[in-house]
Amino acid sequence: MRIVVLSNPDSWYFLDLVRAGGARHDIVAMSFEALAASVGTNVKFNLDADCVIARTMPAGSLEQIVFRMDCLGQLKTAGVLLVNSPRAIEAAVDKYLSLALIKRSGLPVPETFVSQDLSIAMKGFYELGKDVVVKPIFGSLGRGIVRLHTEDQAARYFRGLVDDQRVIYQQKFIAHPGYDVRLLVLGDRVWGMKRKNPNHWITNISQGGVGEVYHVGTEERELAIAAASAVGAHFAGVDLITDTKTGNQFILEVNAVPGWRAIAGVTGVDIAEELISEIECLYQSQPL
Repeated sequence: MRIVVLSNPDSWYFLDLVRAGGARHDIVAMSFEALAASVGTNVKFNLDADCVIARTMPAGSLEQIVFRMDCLGQLKTAGVLLVNSPRAIEAAVDKYLSLALIKRSGLPVPETFVSQDLSIAMKGFYELGKDVVVKPIFGSLGRGIVRLHTEDQAARYFRGLVDDQRVIYQQKFIAHPGYDVRLLVLGDRVWGMKRKNPNHWITNISQGGVGEVYHVGTEERELAIAAASAVGAHFAGVDLITDTKTGNQFILEVNAVPGWRAIAGVTGVDIAEELISEIECLYQSQPL
């Protein structure tokens, strides 16, 4: 099978997939920026693949992002196996849309208020108890996340976002027990990792968090699979957090281009091998 990974060729993840694929598959890297297509008698693309794995979602202009998703959509129509589908990537990369889809599926999410206007954002700040976490609506790895718990802080920060023509995405701060949980979903299988950060309330591994072994309970497994399904992702990272005041567990977000380096190291599971094996099964089960 020829597998194209939308990734930097020097990426650890790409090299891990090449290792796992061994001699069984031809695995090559390609950047999103290199995607091109022609439209005439037939739609043609500048890549030849049986499967495309989207490993990253780099920043770009609105035109670039829309075109990249259009290309993936046309590849799917042409019968190329995609992990994940463009619809899943579009939904998961947008925190507001993905959270709305998760909530629509009847799953627990934190109280969230999304707006564009300063005065409306301040109303949301009051409604959420004047202690919120503000996140970029498009963002990952814990970057750009801040906690605001005074009116002056909120007004200054929101004013800056409005001036930059940004969307204000704020969630009620959840007092957690010093960790959250990252669950990696692949079809009907789920692996878990506890993420702790002794120096900060942000627990992302990229922000100084430390991964530990975590036993995934039945309810958590079902939550993770349902959350991935809500955004249409076959392969996804799902973040859960527990409120220490109530004991309630919430889905923070779903990532449709998940990394697995940390969770593979913690669990000892060869995630790249599992992903390649899953792709082989999906490819063989496709209608002729």
